[in-house]
Amino acid sequence: MSLYISSLNSGSNANCYYVGNHTDAVLIDAGLSCRETERRMLKVGLEMEKVRAIFISHEHADHITGVAGLSKKYQLPVYITPTTLQHSNIPLDAERVFSFTHNKTVRIGSLSVLPFRKHHDGVDPHSFTISYYGAQVGVITDIGYACKQVIKHFGNCQAVFLESNYCDNMLQNGNYPYHLKKRISGDEGHLSNAQALELFQQYRSASLKLLILSHLSKNNNKPELVEELFRPHAGNTEIVVASRYEPSPVYFIEGNKIGLSPATKARSVRNEKQLSLF
Repeated sequence: MSLYISSLNSGSNANCYYVGNHTDAVLIDAGLSCRETERRMLKVGLEMEKVRAIFISHEHADHITGVAGLSKKYQLPVYITPTTLQHSNIPLDAERVFSFTHNKTVRIGSLSVLPFRKHHDGVDPHSFTISYYGAQVGVITDIGYACKQVIKHFGNCQAVFLESNYCDNMLQNGNYPYHLKKRISGDEGHLSNAQALELFQQYRSASLKLLILSHLSKNNNKPELVEELFRPHAGNTEIVVASRYEPSPVYFIEGNKIGLSPATKARSVRNEKQLSLF
């Protein structure tokens, strides 16, 4: 009855998140190439054969680069709003395109995927929660601010991929042009470290056991800054910072239990034994 989750990549270079159980899985966004998605899933012991669908949050390139290749190779349905499809120009076969609407659950095998609108500078941006047997995971990135929908769904999750895109000081004192700084920090842009921490402190539920801080800016943030900011406030929530270069470990969620998946633990043991030989 467990959900398994991993960030395959998270950042302005590419975004792709895996959520699934023993038989069914979905990808939220597909910003990596088909080959790189396969490589990263194999690296952490995930199987493409379990993936039943791809859900697209919005049309920006770092979320859609690998969609067409993955859909074609594995005959995967792609769930995307008509407006996002129109503005994305993804070359998809019509029979594999499916729509979704705000606050209406989509059943994918044994999983329930709930899209909800958010504030970002896409044409029709959405975030998602994925549920299975009482466990709920949120993928909440690319948001300008924590609106009522974000607050509501964040507060219902046991695990969340939450954007923590930029450090205010690094952005304001960096070399980005003014219009880009304004876009990033605006209500249709990205969530800052401080805004993410405020959401976490004020609206997390007692059942939130895993927070994977995601979509960090390469130029306006640092993983160590995010860890230092969140760690003192973690409480009973495990804090993880997703990488823009490597997949995260695979975590399991089952009710109020959370931890590394058995496959991830086995791989860690094997790696330790191999290292001990040298």
